[in-house]
Amino acid sequence: MVCYGVAFYIFMHVFVNLVGVLGLLPLTGVPLPFLSYGGSFALSLSMALALIQRISIDNYNSQKRRVLY
Repeated sequence: MVCYGVAFYIFMHVFVNLVGVLGLLPLTGVPLPFLSYGGSFALSLSMALALIQRISIDNYNSQKRRVLY
């Protein structure tokens, strides 16, 4: 569920940015993930991706333990 939430978070930022650039919505100042410069946004995106990576590592380790026992 956390992975879906982070994916939705990134998708909505891309969607709002591209719709604003195309002129369909007013510009809101939402940066484009991984491309635009934004200090606090880059930090929150890095933390979200680190959380996803940690969940992946924990899931892998728990599956590995199940096979051994």
